[in-house]
Amino acid sequence: MVRNIKTRKGMIYGLLLATITYVGAEAADEGVLPVPSDRAVELAQSAIIVDGHVDFPSQLLESGVDPINNGGATNFDFDRAIRAGFNAPFMSIYVSSHFEETGGAKARADILIGVMEGLTQQYPDKFTISTSVKDVRKAAKAGKVSFAFGMENGSPIEGDLENLHHFYDRGVRYITLAHSKANHISDSSYDDDKRWGGLSPFGRVLVREMNELGVIVDVSHISDDAFFDVIEISKAPVIASHSGARHFTPGFERNMTDDMIKRLAENNGVIMINFGTHFLTKDGSGRRLGRDQAYVDYRAERGLSDTALVYSEFRKWFDINVEVPFAGVSDVVDHIDYVRDLVGIDHVGLGSDFDGVGDTLPTGLKDVSGLPVLIQEMIDRGYSDKEIRKVLGENALRVWSAVEKTANNN
Repeated sequence: MVRNIKTRKGMIYGLLLATITYVGAEAADEGVLPVPSDRAVELAQSAIIVDGHVDFPSQLLESGVDPINNGGATNFDFDRAIRAGFNAPFMSIYVSSHFEETGGAKARADILIGVMEGLTQQYPDKFTISTSVKDVRKAAKAGKVSFAFGMENGSPIEGDLENLHHFYDRGVRYITLAHSKANHISDSSYDDDKRWGGLSPFGRVLVREMNELGVIVDVSHISDDAFFDVIEISKAPVIASHSGARHFTPGFERNMTDDMIKRLAENNGVIMINFGTHFLTKDGSGRRLGRDQAYVDYRAERGLSDTALVYSEFRKWFDINVEVPFAGVSDVVDHIDYVRDLVGIDHVGLGSDFDGVGDTLPTGLKDVSGLPVLIQEMIDRGYSDKEIRKVLGENALRVWSAVEKTANNN
């Protein structure tokens, strides 16, 4: 039964939840999503929800899904987002690491930006592009879903600072310096090849130029040494757009150690918690670490070399063929609790990785419609409305504002 929800927005959301079932391996067991309280629904609708990382642009380009209502083909669409109050995602301009080897990284990023620009032109009453904090707040008041752009992988910079300015002009407001392989900017947490011992010489120059221009530095995906290089260099706060606390996932370098989180907080930055099961639990990360050996076996059986393209194809194969021990909403909030207790509520946010982590999302958070369920879990743990609003988006907007101010003061 749907609870009696007093507000019109709450009633709409309650009816939506009563009809949506999970898409994925556990659909038969899970049934319908739980219905959050009136307070959770109101917070979702009134807050600005900034998600640090949503991979919908690649899905839109490659699959041509309906961006308004696609029946669960992706984790994001307009109807589910607007009903859940999901109004300010950073859309990932994701460029695979193999473009560093083959060329074409800049062109790929430009294509993805163009796809999202086209979407806002086709549906101007529903979507808009935000290039400033002011834009985000204005769009929220207008009831639109606001797209900010975060470039996942710095390969499109192609060693030329003019390209940084080009992408700033196209709306990119953060750059994840590397992805699954080391590139000309930084070492990667996923790559045993630590060719630079952190940032490359060009990477150090790039971080300074990003500060000057007003582009947020994203430390997700980069190696530990590269993270500490960034913290030493950056004059502005930085983000980890979609990471977790390594406390819960020992040995999983993609997540952040306590020391890294403390240094991030000293920088006034924010870690935005990834919803992927392998980021959340020891069992989930064990699956991810086991993937390393599976990758070796996969290549040996097929006689393939270790290239970024081969790794990308392997990832698709692995996610389809290897069972996932799903995390839950409570595991996401465990990470939020941990960061809050370690460095304070001002340094944690949300970076779902919707449409980027395959069928590894937690029970209760299989798509954007689950955000009020996450809010309910925080309410149940005693978070105040002010604290919840900080986690949902105000912390991320504070960092963005500080980056804007740093650039304006140069």
